Amino acid sequence: MIESSATLDRSGIAIDQAGHKTWLKWHRGHRYAGDISFTGQRIAEAMALGASIEIDLVRFNGAGFAVLHDETLNKATTGEGRVIDATESDLRALHLRDPFGEPTAHRVMLIDDLAQLLKSVGRDGGAVLQLDLKEDSPDIREEDIAAFAAAISPVARSVILSAGDPEAVERLSQAVPDMPIGYDPCHHGAIERLKQSRDFDGFVTDAVAASPRARMIYLHHQLVLFADDAGYDLVAAFHRAGRSIDAYTINSAIPAALPVVRRLLALRVDQITTDDPVGLEALLLG
Repeated sequence: MIESSATLDRSGIAIDQAGHKTWLKWHRGHRYAGDISFTGQRIAEAMALGASIEIDLVRFNGAGFAVLHDETLNKATTGEGRVIDATESDLRALHLRDPFGEPTAHRVMLIDDLAQLLKSVGRDGGAVLQLDLKEDSPDIREEDIAAFAAAISPVARSVILSAGDPEAVERLSQAVPDMPIGYDPCHHGAIERLKQSRDFDGFVTDAVAASPRARMIYLHHQLVLFADDAGYDLVAAFHRAGRSIDAYTINSAIPAALPVVRRLLALRVDQITTDDPVGLEALLLG
């Protein structure tokens, strides 16, 4: 059972332990296990409740981005083929599939649909929507940036843009200066290199230098725990640099995940990404 000094709001939003709040981020818009990814319903719910929620952005055959994770349409939607080959009209005709592959009434959203949704729903002051960009800078065109800026500028304070490519984030954020940004330094073999070199100080320094304006640093939870096993507190090091830490991803709220989550809480991560926030809360209470 979680320590008596910890309290939970019992709604899949945050854990307050020993005076430190750790948000439970709704990965791909999941509040419960088995949720459909990227539905407007869950996004609106998160905004109203003050939750932290994440969606992904990929390019399509048009200006801007689609709210999807995969490079192909087959698994997550009623479409087929590559997302990059699908036009705006193609995507607007598609529906999302549930985890069992069955079509649902939820439609695929584009970046402007997402922005219209954010403008139309109520927002609790603590709510934030992470836009996790899955594209590298060389693949992003000026027309994509223009479409992104037109959509997101009116809701810039409700979102945070992140990616594994800091240059991509920088280009988009220059067009939306009021938008907070984050950075994930765990891509392109970085984890493997760090496990070999164990140069944790260098890793922190390089991450801060790569994205000097990033408020949130996104770290694979196994890397956080690897550093802890080696006697280095990555979370504290980034905190000293003025950054918050998101540890990702706890996919399932199963008993085997409990020791991992407890260690992350003890290290005072600011956010834990999970596909089952409510189930994770219940596990901690059990």
